[in-house]
Amino acid sequence: MIDPALKFEQGPIRPPSEAGSLLIRVTRNCPWNKCLFCSTYKGKKFSRRSLEEIKSDVDAARGIMDGIGEISWKLGEAGRFTDRVLTGVMRDPALSDCYRSVALWMAHGGDTVFLQDANSLMLSTESLVSILDHIRKTFPSVRRITSYARAATLKGKSVPEYVRLRDAGLSRLHVGMESGSDKILKMIKKGSTAEQIIEGGARVMQSGLSLCLYIIPGIGGSALAEENAVESARVINAVNPSFVRLRSLYIRRGSPLDQLAQEGAFESPDEDEMVREIRLLIENLDGISTTMVSDHILNLLEEVEGTLPHDKEKMLHVIDRYLSLPENDRLLFQLGRRAGALRYLADLENPLVRSRLSAAKTQLDKDSEGGFKEYLKEMKRKFV
Repeated sequence: MIDPALKFEQGPIRPPSEAGSLLIRVTRNCPWNKCLFCSTYKGKKFSRRSLEEIKSDVDAARGIMDGIGEISWKLGEAGRFTDRVLTGVMRDPALSDCYRSVALWMAHGGDTVFLQDANSLMLSTESLVSILDHIRKTFPSVRRITSYARAATLKGKSVPEYVRLRDAGLSRLHVGMESGSDKILKMIKKGSTAEQIIEGGARVMQSGLSLCLYIIPGIGGSALAEENAVESARVINAVNPSFVRLRSLYIRRGSPLDQLAQEGAFESPDEDEMVREIRLLIENLDGISTTMVSDHILNLLEEVEGTLPHDKEKMLHVIDRYLSLPENDRLLFQLGRRAGALRYLADLENPLVRSRLSAAKTQLDKDSEGGFKEYLKEMKRKFV
């Protein structure tokens, strides 16, 4: 029988790569919650959820999935999940929002799960294994389970513990490294050190789990751009993570870093400076097989992706192509990228697209308070 009020708890964020995953909240908020660049959990207290709560949520998600199956039968789709079923669930105001979350998960294949919030490793290994076992028994089709973890927490578990988690079904850990510079990590109050990242990351990789490190080009400001690039490359070379994901800096309103910037204590680099910083980072990566991913709209150059060492020169070539453009062309590309009119550098060669961007830039130079460059900054605020 369909229970339209059935629901389960979900946290506020997940990685872009987990957009199609079922979200299961195992902790609430962040145990550190002091990073200057982050405003997601400010004013909220960290807590661990009980095994009973978590397993009850997994069961509720299963109940919703079964309920969607019943809806399929009522719509004449014989239990199949079709576009008609998806549309029916999305448009039915009587159903809880969790029905829509599960329906979208099913539309993405229904085979990936993400454990929320900021640091699931705060739970004991025994508890995590029990949760992973329950997810896999409840949803036999699940092939990948991933989670966030804090860099400083990674070394709190041993290699055998990570092996147990892997064997229980954990596939990947997403970790906000942010920078490999101890000076910058201290400045942004990250609560971790480069050595902790290296030690903990090595344990994860040794266990056979996939590890994704996130770095923030620009997080050292203009003054520490070179240090951020070089030291981050040093740590990445030492860990050789499965993935590195770029998250170019944008200062979020309401974050402590925003206050520092307003006071003039932090100078945020512009787009071109961050592109040069990324180039220096890639140039210093050596002896690793890491895959670099640029899967966020805040990254100007989506094409800067590839697996080292094979794609290193290709990535550098994309950056050099951009930096060799005249300033006006670089600004046109920035406008097109932020407006969603283009994705790749070659798109700027389309005469119609270029003409429209040029006309828009001319008009924005006249009409925008603070001029065209200030307008570009305002556009980026829509993405964060």
